[in-house]
Amino acid sequence: MSIVIDASVALKWILDEPGRDAADALLDEDLIAPALWLLEAANALWRRARRGEISSAEALERLAELQNAPVTTTAIEIDLMAAADLANALAHPVYDCLYLAAAIRENTHVLTADSRFLAAVDRQPDLKGAVRLLGT
Repeated sequence: MSIVIDASVALKWILDEPGRDAADALLDEDLIAPALWLLEAANALWRRARRGEISSAEALERLAELQNAPVTTTAIEIDLMAAADLANALAHPVYDCLYLAAAIRENTHVLTADSRFLAAVDRQPDLKGAVRLLGT
């Protein structure tokens, strides 16, 4: 079975963060994500470089590592309408709901490190379990 991962999980592969071991354990799984995951990861790396946590060169190196990660990337357009609908129903941002829409389409779940995303989805009884927290 495929698992949809979001950028919060993928970043743990290249940054020293809590949950890294759990994220690394996923590397042998069949992972998928909307193309947005790389954009979100790039933005997070840029923010870390701006804060001086890593250099700009390190941010680019780590982004290159992510581009080679074993994740099947899907086009955003496939799930965009469903994501917008989910965002309205959950009162949660479309970019997170894009992962959820992909998981629903693939008949699987999303793994995330974003507890706020999990809480938003779990408030909907028919979506409970569609998003799971990494390491739990």
